[in-house]
Amino acid sequence: MSLKQRVRVLIVDREAHTRQGLQALLAAWPQLEVVGAAANGVDAMQLVEQYRPDVALIDIPAPAWSGAEGMDGLEAIRRIKSQWPQVRIVVLAMYATRRADALAAGSDAFLLKGCPAQELLDAIVNHVHPTGQA
Repeated sequence: MSLKQRVRVLIVDREAHTRQGLQALLAAWPQLEVVGAAANGVDAMQLVEQYRPDVALIDIPAPAWSGAEGMDGLEAIRRIKSQWPQVRIVVLAMYATRRADALAAGSDAFLLKGCPAQELLDAIVNHVHPTGQA
């Protein structure tokens, strides 16, 4: 992989320790730049608008995740894709049962938490051009 610019990533997960762990993991890859982290869908929307990441890595816990103002991860995906279709959405979830919901909402990739690190990296950089074009 030869990217001239780093892929800008936003992390969205309701658990602070998970956000911190993902930030540490992604920091090990020089081709990635974590531009922000959000705990809920509302904050995610604000950070996407502010930073325009190439990829949003979003958690959608089962059965449903209620973020601030009731916006769950699936609704955040729908809104992000509606307003910023160039942002690639990679869902990182605990349960495979959420795959169909995530893809129907507009996610570009679906992974289970605990997947190999290389699989996560591949999902983040797959078909992403850091100029904001996919």
